[in-house]
Amino acid sequence: MATFLYRLGRLAFRRRHFVALIWVALLTLAGFAAASAPTAGNTSFSVPGTEAQKAFDLLEQRFPGMSADGGTARVVFKAPAGGKMTDAAHRNTAQKTVDELGEGSEVASVADPYKADAVSKDGTIAYASVKYKVPGMELEDGTREALEDAAQDARDAGLTVEVGGDALQAQPETGAGEIIGIAVAAVVLVITFGSLVAAGLPLLTALIGVGIGVSAITALASALDLGSTTSTLASMIGLAVGIDYALFVVSRYRTELAEGREGEEAAGRAVGTAGSAVVFAGLTVVIALVGLSVVNMPMLTKMGVAAAGTVAIAVLIALTMIPALLGYAGRRVKPAGEKSRFLGGARAARKAASSKAEPKPNMGTRWARFVVRRPIAVLLLGVVGLGAAAVPAASMDLGIGDDSSLPTSTTQRRAYDLLSEGFGPGFNGPLVVVVDAKASDDPDAAFTAVSDQIKGLKNVATVMPAAPSEAGDTATITVIPDADPSSVTTEDLVHAIRDAGADIEADTDADVLVTGTTALNIDVAQKLNDALMPYLALVVGLAFLLLIVVFRSILVPLKAALGFLLSVMAALGAVVAVFQWGWMADLVGVDETRPIVAIMPIFLIGVVFGLAMDYEVFLVTRMREAYIHGEKPSQAVVTGFNHGARVVTAAAVIMIAVFAGFVGSSEAMVKMIGFGLAIAVFFDAFIVRMAVVPAVLALLGKKAWWLPKWLDRMLPNVDVEGEGLRMQDDRAHSSGSPGSGDAKGAGPGEEQGLVKV
Repeated sequence: MATFLYRLGRLAFRRRHFVALIWVALLTLAGFAAASAPTAGNTSFSVPGTEAQKAFDLLEQRFPGMSADGGTARVVFKAPAGGKMTDAAHRNTAQKTVDELGEGSEVASVADPYKADAVSKDGTIAYASVKYKVPGMELEDGTREALEDAAQDARDAGLTVEVGGDALQAQPETGAGEIIGIAVAAVVLVITFGSLVAAGLPLLTALIGVGIGVSAITALASALDLGSTTSTLASMIGLAVGIDYALFVVSRYRTELAEGREGEEAAGRAVGTAGSAVVFAGLTVVIALVGLSVVNMPMLTKMGVAAAGTVAIAVLIALTMIPALLGYAGRRVKPAGEKSRFLGGARAARKAASSKAEPKPNMGTRWARFVVRRPIAVLLLGVVGLGAAAVPAASMDLGIGDDSSLPTSTTQRRAYDLLSEGFGPGFNGPLVVVVDAKASDDPDAAFTAVSDQIKGLKNVATVMPAAPSEAGDTATITVIPDADPSSVTTEDLVHAIRDAGADIEADTDADVLVTGTTALNIDVAQKLNDALMPYLALVVGLAFLLLIVVFRSILVPLKAALGFLLSVMAALGAVVAVFQWGWMADLVGVDETRPIVAIMPIFLIGVVFGLAMDYEVFLVTRMREAYIHGEKPSQAVVTGFNHGARVVTAAAVIMIAVFAGFVGSSEAMVKMIGFGLAIAVFFDAFIVRMAVVPAVLALLGKKAWWLPKWLDRMLPNVDVEGEGLRMQDDRAHSSGSPGSGDAKGAGPGEEQGLVKV
């Protein structure tokens, strides 16, 4: 592979005009497609294989139009202290508001609270339900303004009025966090490379890659039912890996220039060595993201595939566009060790030239030597620390999220609280019991039996009369629990109704199904829990096999997988501590503690696994290069840190900055994933890869690189370390040919992966 990528890098450098034109054309085409694509509506949320989804599908068949995706609003009225909504004046105000709400071409229907029995028992609270013809996200601004104006008119008349539902829902905003994250990345790149030109290349290529990926997602959003969260997460991951992959190639290019190679040769060598690591690191990320499809949840599958596509684009850009842009940059990209004058590079160079002393070891080298001397202490400290951070994950509560998780400053949250006050805590999470009596001899008797059975259960506040379909063979029964929708009590009630339904089915041949948002939350959590182990087995298993091929070792991939488990559990613990427990919530803008968004943990696991393997590949391949070129295992660890720690550290800081930029999002899931990924990268890069990994390798010694001979013969030689390029140099040297363009000679082991002749 190294030889193929070496040729690809040289070709891209030499044919840079053609390569740049291709990528600019792709960006233009994707942008045009996105601009001309129809606006995507609300993404549908389905969970195949669950009872709640089966009931939703049955409702679509037996009650046509009942589950239409039109937007909804609940306008909640509360009378002033000492008054009631049944008072003449307040009643007239509410009915006048209902009349106002019914105006507008997008309004389908409005339910009068006095005709729909929507007044609380004490008479102080009432609500009007509004149904729209189009989804809430697609409502015109005039419709939303009319809704808000009607509510304000009622407030002016002396009532407390709040609006719930999705009619006032807006597109999630990420704020200025993304820009700050990119700015931090730019500063880190300038410090790392000492050159504005070299620092600008990773940023430019990452933005182009994200632009292509997100534009493609936008263009396909309507056809493939992709939501706004899909493009946001794809841009988050694509931007982070795009910068990192380009960073590694540019860093290696500067190293090749420092060895005396010319631009084209240096670009080929950089892509042949660092590019090989980029390919396998990208493959692990893609495997982890595409593997989310095993959960069989369409929304999660689409998010994973979209993000994986953006990662694939980032890999291709790092292998082709980066060497092309390096050709344009020419001598403005400085060799490693030579910095721009504005960073004091000239003074440092004169000082180094006048000194005959050995260069001072860099921080990575000093740290690696410390770890090699005290591996047990470092290993125990790292494992215990991450274990402590992971403790809160044991109490994780999952949910899809509703208006109760919004800040109290929002009218949706205040409407939720008013409805709970007036109609009970379970009113905002009603259960919908669907009775399919098509096979029953007496459907009406089956409906009555189900209602009576539910009324006899614990924790039931209200059971509404059965509402049969036009055919009379199916009915819905609305059940109001007496507890909060997210409580364990309500979950027990769902299971109790389902258990009772099994007995009723045996007696009446009627099938009883429980659905609704609360039941769906329970089913989603269970489905994700059931899918977690198969997902981990698939993703970790495939990546384990891939890393065996890369490292030609059994223990190194095993250690990589175990280190990932430490990172991801610690990250999940931190997410629970902040978002569910409220620890340091103000620092990340969490106004209200809430259950963890149900699909967030498994998505986080997939992404973190891919990113963890990135650092494993980039750092440990450097160590393997040194080992196979003759260094002792402990010295190979030090050499790997000497050449890779600075770049890996810069890459981690950039990823943390990019992910942290999304913490400012108004979307709960994006905020959680942004925080979770940022803290996971910190744990994985600075504790697992920088401390636990070298400590384990130091303890294992030569055993770390052991591979059975029979397996060694079976595995393909992918040559990540650039051994093919070394052999090419040896042949050129033995034939007396100038060969590779090297200008300096050096012995084996001076620069892993490349022998200077």
